[in-house]
Amino acid sequence: MKEFKLKKYKEQLQDWPEKGHHVIAQYDDEKIIVYQSYRKEIGEFAVKNQYFGGAFSLERMTWIKPNFLWMMYRNGWGRKDGQEYVLAIHLKIDAFKKYLENAVYSSYNDRLEISREEWQDQVKESSVRLQWDPDHDPFGNKLERRAIQIGLRNEFVKSFAKEDIILIEDISDLVKEQHQFVLNDDLDNLILPEEKPLLFDDEDLNKKLRLK
Repeated sequence: MKEFKLKKYKEQLQDWPEKGHHVIAQYDDEKIIVYQSYRKEIGEFAVKNQYFGGAFSLERMTWIKPNFLWMMYRNGWGRKDGQEYVLAIHLKIDAFKKYLENAVYSSYNDRLEISREEWQDQVKESSVRLQWDPDHDPFGNKLERRAIQIGLRNEFVKSFAKEDIILIEDISDLVKEQHQFVLNDDLDNLILPEEKPLLFDDEDLNKKLRLK
């Protein structure tokens, strides 16, 4: 996994904010890593061909998560049925930013500063969903900090599946190895992808995402 940086969980924990909305991810000026879990058939095709095709559906919404532990909470450390194949997808950061610029919140609240009707119209028209959910620790306990997930459909899922990807890595073995430390309550030895909070140069986008 030449492109993938790892670091001890406990060392990273000191640098992560405890509350608020944060895109915590592994990224640089060119790319950001997002995670997905699939059944073997889809995962193997993606790793072999370096794009999503075969049994992968371009007709459905696909959700990406830049936060590793949030993905582990959702897929049960790769043990949930149909989510055994865990992928680290190196995305062009410009594409990731474009998703967020076009995203509409998946649920309505007053902070959106538009009426419910306007929001409903935006949801119908938009092909990108944005959702903030409670982040979780390695054991699956809910945290005050919020983690982001992004849903893509229509033209966005098509560009995600092929054009926007730099590299697809199978990290299923890493997930299994590290899960053993969690099961043994040994967080001192737990190693995760190295992640840090992401802020954009675009203040309007940061405001839309509630990032600080």
